[in-house]
Amino acid sequence: MKERKLWKKYNHAWVLLYALIYMPWFCYLEQRTNVHYYYIKCALDYLIPFNRYFIVPYYLWFVFVGVTGMYFFFTDKKGFQKLAAFLITGMTLFLIVSTFYPTALHLRPLVVEGNDIFAKLVRLLYRLDTPTNVFPSIHVYNSLGCLVAISNSEKLQKKRYVIPATRLMTVLIILSTLFLKQHSIIDVFGACILALVMRVILYGAEEYNRFKIRIKTGKRRAIL
Repeated sequence: MKERKLWKKYNHAWVLLYALIYMPWFCYLEQRTNVHYYYIKCALDYLIPFNRYFIVPYYLWFVFVGVTGMYFFFTDKKGFQKLAAFLITGMTLFLIVSTFYPTALHLRPLVVEGNDIFAKLVRLLYRLDTPTNVFPSIHVYNSLGCLVAISNSEKLQKKRYVIPATRLMTVLIILSTLFLKQHSIIDVFGACILALVMRVILYGAEEYNRFKIRIKTGKRRAIL
């Protein structure tokens, strides 16, 4: 009986099986050989200096996305399902693009100088993550997905500092992809456009309804 109640409460856990699709596919893309890569670059990329300190928000992305997912999983089933649909759609499109239009970067510094923890973490990142399959940026897309989900949560809207802190974290993560030379501005804009489309599809109706209510009641408040 307890098991049945537990399953009914958390039957949305089946979404997590997507990892069994994403990870093997992604690893295949990272390890395949004899591939013609299309190099992504923009003139503005060369105006952005490398900055190793942005490794902190870059790695915090894993915590940010993980904690956001866990929060919605345990407290808001409907919110979790929307967030999962947002993330899974974008990641699947990323895999498809990377399969048929392999992309790469040539923006990383040849040498990351310094023996401090920040430089060491950047060198570790560069060893583990190849500068391939970069469009659109999943770091950017998933961060925006979490921001949209949190901003549309009625419970979290009542928490004074949660949404401003989420906005700040999202901006820092996006900047980190550029200052660490992990992504081109083109990758970032591609992720932003895709996130905007998915936001309209998944959250557009409820955001519009809330906007109408606020207009009627005279309350003005930014959605994001």
